[in-house]
Amino acid sequence: MMQVKTLWQSGSGNPDNPQNLATIRQWWESLNSKQVTWQHRIITENKEVEQLDWEAKRFDENFAIANPEIRGITLYWRKPDSPEERNTTPYKLILDSLRQYLYIFPQSQKELVIRVGLETITYQTISLTNPQYLYNPSAENYILTLQDATQQLEVKVTMSPENLKQLLRQLTR
Repeated sequence: MMQVKTLWQSGSGNPDNPQNLATIRQWWESLNSKQVTWQHRIITENKEVEQLDWEAKRFDENFAIANPEIRGITLYWRKPDSPEERNTTPYKLILDSLRQYLYIFPQSQKELVIRVGLETITYQTISLTNPQYLYNPSAENYILTLQDATQQLEVKVTMSPENLKQLLRQLTR
């Protein structure tokens, strides 16, 4: 199962820390030439970063990021048409793979968080009306297969036991 949030923290003893940084590096470098939103917010007490007000503000920026890379633990990038390389060294990074956001906590400004994300995420929607379904519990996961013969579509959904329990709870409300 894909991890939704990936956390890297400077000086952490977590054995996954190096792999988490590698995952974040791969995502960061994949942004090259893509339109991103770049937002700064002050961290307010007892609030998770997702709970901050991320509605567009006048000082937020949208630009096609150039040459994003991580050297050591420092994030580097350029803005379009700028020869100046910019950088920030974080004490913590959180990658939200589901929403495609990277939260950067700069060492130089502990009260600040920067959120970088793809300007728009486009999901392809497939509508199935009363599809045939097959349910196949495997050793570790549960596989739900939805088939629509008229559209000749098949969608396979692999769910962990936790995800299945959550879905069942929501469906039986």
